[in-house]
Amino acid sequence: MSHTREKSARAGASDMAHIMLTFEDNRLAGSLFGQYDEHLAIIEEKLKLEAAARGNQVEIRGEAVAAEQARRTLESLYERLQGGAEIGRKDVEGAIRMAVAQDDQLDLPTLENKGRMSLAQISTRRRTIHARTPTQDAYMRALDRSELVFGVGPAGTGKTYLAVAYAAMLLERGAVDRIILSRPAVEAGERLGFLPGDMKEKVDPYLRPLYDALYDMIPAEKVERALAAGAIEIAPLAFMRGRTLSNAAVILDEAQNTTSMQMKMFLTRLGENARMVVTGDPSQVDLPPGQVSGLVEALRVLDNVPKIVTVRFKAADVVRHPLVQSIVEAYEDDASQRRPNAAQAAVRAPRRPAPE
Repeated sequence: MSHTREKSARAGASDMAHIMLTFEDNRLAGSLFGQYDEHLAIIEEKLKLEAAARGNQVEIRGEAVAAEQARRTLESLYERLQGGAEIGRKDVEGAIRMAVAQDDQLDLPTLENKGRMSLAQISTRRRTIHARTPTQDAYMRALDRSELVFGVGPAGTGKTYLAVAYAAMLLERGAVDRIILSRPAVEAGERLGFLPGDMKEKVDPYLRPLYDALYDMIPAEKVERALAAGAIEIAPLAFMRGRTLSNAAVILDEAQNTTSMQMKMFLTRLGENARMVVTGDPSQVDLPPGQVSGLVEALRVLDNVPKIVTVRFKAADVVRHPLVQSIVEAYEDDASQRRPNAAQAAVRAPRRPAPE
């Protein structure tokens, strides 16, 4: 892989650049550019430049900063292809986000010098996952260095999926003996006994997203064997009481629906050689009105506790359908507009006279 670069000599175009990239493997170059050059089209659209393929070469013309971002994007994706991975639209969009983030100089200790991108990754035998946003990058690195990590933010940002992937990697490598995945079965309340079937059948609907993530990381037959042997345990939060969770990767999902007592109970289960991840979206609490979310309280109480890392995702980190990001942003904008209005209404509201 090589590239040449020249700056435009035209008057008034000093910020324009022309970069020619050459990729040695023709087959990989075809995968890199995409069918009918669809990946290059994405780069053109997102970075507002021109990217034209000729054989195993691509010519980039555009504003200098955007051209450099395109170069880093393509070189990063090519390295991924060289490692045996496949890439699709989501991978291209993620690599573009990371390239742009380097120039934005985000306050994340995860991005190397601008000459080359080094993305955090999680590898299992079934697949390798690369960070698609700077926050995902920070989150994946936090999972690697901290025993207790909070991942909070809107749906579709990969909080739970990446946590399960990391747990699967630890289990495969023998770093832990088991994976324990839990969620509060809020909708069932204390009435699980009224549902048909055994306990597994009663709670499975609430834990299905965790199963889905596991099957993405580990072949189905191995998941079933691990479940039968107890190497993977998926259980409602109530089953955690009284236990000490050692030599395990422990994940609590949908933590915004825990009570204060449940959250404290869960966090104090942490044992020797254990990794604990707590994920949730404080804006989607399903608890009864007036009930304090254990996640919201824990984020406040533990804010200054050393060695606990909190990674906060935003709408920009949504990696699902682009419309999901727009929906999350619309709700965030509406909430930010409502807060000042509510405060002003409280100031204008007449005070009730004190009872005589």
